[in-house]
Amino acid sequence: MIRIKGYTKEKTWIDDIALEDLKQLELDWYWVDFSEPEASETKLLDTYFHFHPLAIEDCCHLLQRPKLDHYDDTHFFVLHSIDPRTLQVEEVNLFIGPRFIVTYHVQNSDEINDTWTKIPSASKLGEDGYLFAAYMIIDKLVDHYFPAVQELEEQVLDMEIGGGSESTNQMTMDEIFNIRSRLLRLRKTILPMRDLLYRTLNTERIEGLSGYLAFYRDIYDHLLKLTEMTDASREMTADLRDSFMSYNSNRMNAIMKTLTVITTIFMPLTFLAGIYGMNFEHMPELSWHWGYFGLLGIMVVVGVAMYIWFRRKGWFD
Repeated sequence: MIRIKGYTKEKTWIDDIALEDLKQLELDWYWVDFSEPEASETKLLDTYFHFHPLAIEDCCHLLQRPKLDHYDDTHFFVLHSIDPRTLQVEEVNLFIGPRFIVTYHVQNSDEINDTWTKIPSASKLGEDGYLFAAYMIIDKLVDHYFPAVQELEEQVLDMEIGGGSESTNQMTMDEIFNIRSRLLRLRKTILPMRDLLYRTLNTERIEGLSGYLAFYRDIYDHLLKLTEMTDASREMTADLRDSFMSYNSNRMNAIMKTLTVITTIFMPLTFLAGIYGMNFEHMPELSWHWGYFGLLGIMVVVGVAMYIWFRRKGWFD
C-alpha cells in the first residue's frame, strides 16, 4: 500500500494524493509511505524516485544494521522498530530528499501510523517541515524502546539469589541468562541507532538540518540514556550471576565440610571394626565375654568425643 500526504504552500494538508498527480501539485513538501508494499510498488523506488540501487537493495534485504548513507541529494536511513512485548525487531527505511521524505517498511508499523496521524498538528512544520517529520518518526521509534528496557530493568531489580530452594535459585539463574540474552538483542539495536544519530548531528550534508538539531539531539540523549540503562541492567545481571555462583560455592563448601567431619569421625571407628574383623586365630579379645559390647562402647566414646571436639572448634557452624 502506498499513501501520500502533502503540505501546500498555503500551509494546508492534502491527503490521499495519487502518485501520478504528485508532480503536478504545488507542494512545500510531501511524505510518501510504502506500507507492506507489493513487488510492483517496490519497483517505484527505482522507476519513479530513482533512488540509489544500493539503498533499494538495503530495503529489500532484511535485516540491515541501523545506518545512514548519503547519495547525492538523497539521504538514506535504516532504522529499527522494536516490539516491547516480544523484542521483535523490524526494519523501517527512511529517505530524505529535496522537499520530501519516503518511508518503506515491509511490516505494518504502529510508530509510522501514529506519526502519520499526529503530523498535521505538529507546530514546527515550515519550509523544512519534512526534516521535522523525519524527526517525529525517529523519535517515535526510539520512544518504543523504553518500555522494553524498563521491563527488563524491573525484572532484574526484583530478583533475589539464595532466598529460596535450590530449584527456585536455578530457575532464577535461568531467568538471569534469559534477561541477558534479551538485553544483548536490545543493545544490537540501541548502539547502532545511537551511532546513527551521532552521525546525523555531525553531518553537514543534509540541507536545512541545522534548524532542527535540538530535536535530533534530544533523540540522541534518549539513546544515551537507553544505553546506560541496558549497561546497568547487564552489570546487575552479572552481579546476580556472580552471587549465584558464590552462593552455590559456599553451599557446596558447607556440604563438603559436613561430609568431611562425618567421614573423620567414622575413620577410627572403621579402623577398630577393621582390626576385629580380621580372621586371625590367635586374637585374645575374641574370647572375652563382654568384648563385643566393650568395643561398641569404645566406638561410641570415640565418636562422641570427636563430635564434641569438632563442635568446640566450630566445624559445624
